[in-house]
Amino acid sequence: MRGHRLWVSLIVDLLADGMTIEQIIEQYPGLEADDIRACIAYAAEMTRERIVITGRGVA
Repeated sequence: MRGHRLWVSLIVDLLADGMTIEQIIEQYPGLEADDIRACIAYAAEMTRERIVITGRGVA
């Protein structure tokens, strides 16, 4: 997240632990709901399956 010293994985962990977006914003007042939604979108993109063709086949 630009302008913040928080890792996306921290935000995703907090959500996985059951915290709501509102609770995260209370704990980290510099964040906005859009920041947290951006973390979710980024995490979703990073977990998409990717097929890489190498010289030996599919990796």
